[in-house]
Formats: sequence, C-alpha cells, structure tokens
Amino acid sequence: MFPHSFSQKKDLYVISVIGEDRVGIVSEVTGFLFKKGFNIVDIEQSVIHSQFTMVLLIQPLRPRFRLNQLRAGLNALSQKLEMKITVTPLPEFKGLRLAETKRLYVLTILGTDRPGVVANLSSMFARHHCNIERIKMIARGELLAMEMSVDLRNARFPELRKDISDVARRIGMDIVVQPEPLFKKRKKVIVFDMDSTIVDGEIIDEMAKVAGVGGKVAAITEKGMKGEMDFSESLRKRVSLLKGLRLKSLESISETVQLTQGSEELIVALKEMGFRIALISGGFTYFTDILKKRLGFDYAFGNRLEIKDGKLTGRMKGKIIDARRKAEIMDEICRKESITRDEVVAVGDGSNDRIMLANAGLGIAFNAKEILKKVADGAITRDHMKGVLYCLGITDQDIRKTKE
Repeated sequence: MFPHSFSQKKDLYVISVIGEDRVGIVSEVTGFLFKKGFNIVDIEQSVIHSQFTMVLLIQPLRPRFRLNQLRAGLNALSQKLEMKITVTPLPEFKGLRLAETKRLYVLTILGTDRPGVVANLSSMFARHHCNIERIKMIARGELLAMEMSVDLRNARFPELRKDISDVARRIGMDIVVQPEPLFKKRKKVIVFDMDSTIVDGEIIDEMAKVAGVGGKVAAITEKGMKGEMDFSESLRKRVSLLKGLRLKSLESISETVQLTQGSEELIVALKEMGFRIALISGGFTYFTDILKKRLGFDYAFGNRLEIKDGKLTGRMKGKIIDARRKAEIMDEICRKESITRDEVVAVGDGSNDRIMLANAGLGIAFNAKEILKKVADGAITRDHMKGVLYCLGITDQDIRKTKE
C-alpha cells in the first residue's frame, strides 16, 4: 500500500470525489484507476446523511503519464456517476493529511444533551492544532453519547489531557479518550472493582457502623482511597477494628447492600454480548462470592476474613489484594482466557485500582478520586454507568439487537 517515500511529491496526485451516495461508487473509481495504471497510496471515504466524500492519493505506475488524459477520463466518469471528481498534483493540494502520519484518538463523550458541547470541544482542539476527523452520535435520549475521532499528531499530550478534563468539567460531560487502534481492538474481558463501583458505597464502612467503629474506619478508608496511606496497612488497621463482629451481621449487611445505579443492567448487557466479566476487589470474599452468584460474574476475587466461633478475629487469611495484586490477577485472567491486556477493560474508583487501569487496554475511572483519573483513559460519573458500553463502540441499536 505504501511502496514509495512521500518525498517524491511530483509523482503523487490527489483525487476527490463528492456527491450523493449510491452503491458502486468506490468500485467504479478504484476500478478505473487500476485499469489506467495507478496505485492507491492513501484513501479515506465517508458517507454523512447520504453525502458521499472520498479522497485518494494516487501514484502512476506506468511511464509517460499524462495528466490531461487522466482528467479527461475522470470527467467522463464523473458524468456517468453524476459526481464531482477532481484531480490535483500533490504540491498544489492544500490540507492533505496522510493516514500513515496521523495520530488518531477516539473520544467518547457522555452526559445530558445541552448546547455548546461540540463548540467547546472543537474550540479547544483548534487551540491545540488538532483536526477533528469525524463526529458520530451513538445514543440520544436519557443519556447522550457521541464519538469524536481526532488527529492529535500536533498536540502536546499532557497539556491537551488537562484541557480535555477542564472542558469536560465546564460542559458537565464525561470524556474517555482512547488511541484509535486500541479502540478498534475488540475487548473480551471486563474487570470491575466492587466498592463504590459495582456496589454503591464502601461495604467495610457499613461493617464498621454495625461494629460501632464507623467514624474511625471511614477516616482510614478515605485516606487509603486517596493514596495517602498504603492500602495493605489501611486494610489491616480497619479489619483489626472489626474484631468481634458476628457472622450474622455480615449476612444482614449483604441483604441491604445497594448496587450502583445501572450496574446490574450493564452486566446483563455485557454478558448477552459475550463478554467475560470479573470482580477484583480489595474488599472481602464473603461479599464478592454473593455478588458473583447474584450477578453472574465469571470470576470473583477478594480478601479472606478470618472467622472463629462465628465472629471476626480482626485478621485476614492469605495475601492481601492491593493495587499490585489486582493487576496480577488481571494478568492471570488474561492468560486463562488466552487474550492480551489490550483486550481488557478495567473499571474502578480508587488508588487501589491504579495499576490495573493503567495496564488494561481501556481503563475507566468510575466516580473516582483524582489520583485514579491521572492514569485512566477517562472518567465516568455515577449517573453514567451505562456509558461503559458506549466506550466500547456499542450503540443503542446494538443493545436492542441483543434483546430481540
């Protein structure tokens, strides 16, 4: 496809084709060029509301090429197809953006529809000299979802990332950013954290309230989630405060645990589409096992509480699932499923999820602390759990098909 260097621009020509879409346009144009002895070096084509646009970069393969003969042939073809077709030597053509030199990213924009979303984003990208290649609406209704493909090759990514976050806050939208090659790579496994992700709130805080140490445990939990305290240390301290809590109290808590709005529907949709789903928690197996059975997780991992005589001892069994261990478990699932990290989505909310999200093909910070947003591909707020589907390129139409 790219046999020669683009330094020989005198041998390259740009053809543009514009008009009303119909079957066979691409076949007619490319067939004509093949017969006339041209190689297609680069091509882009799109259809928007029945308006067909195609741009080709071509190179003659035969000696004694004459531009006027090519123009005459294309004029005849344009009349046949009722399209506008032009040919321009590359040095005279302004604005060609070769596919091989682009750095394309896909933005998924989620939120409540409001004026100014596209205007604010496009203005920000213009300041960073980024070209918007495509905008596509994938859902409209209670939750608006839009895909925007942007060429970021001229941008300084750290500054752009900050500005994207600033615009997202200003317009009240969630934005997830993925390199296009990773976006296009089909995901097969989705890994969720439990507390404040699948479950609305921190289960250990509910345990602490029953044990009469709610304030002390909640303060330690907050420090751990923000990364201000080592997770393993914070977990041991919190569990030690739960010494004497009865097993029957855990049963009562499990019956009152509230799922995050939209999480159950999301998991049902993902399973219907064939995804393998895992729960990897720094919480406890007592609750991950219940959720595995209730929601149909394929995998569930948590920390094991030590229980004697029907009461917690204030200790745990086995290796603690901290940030590093979560990432290791994700890798173990990848090996078992015979997939790469690029085929995994990880969703979490706190510091303990940072390595897992950074290693996954797509890392989504859900209603998350700032420390996690810095390593995630984007953030989704509490009301937009369904948005995980849209970040995978799944549309409402795709979801409806699984229910038919």
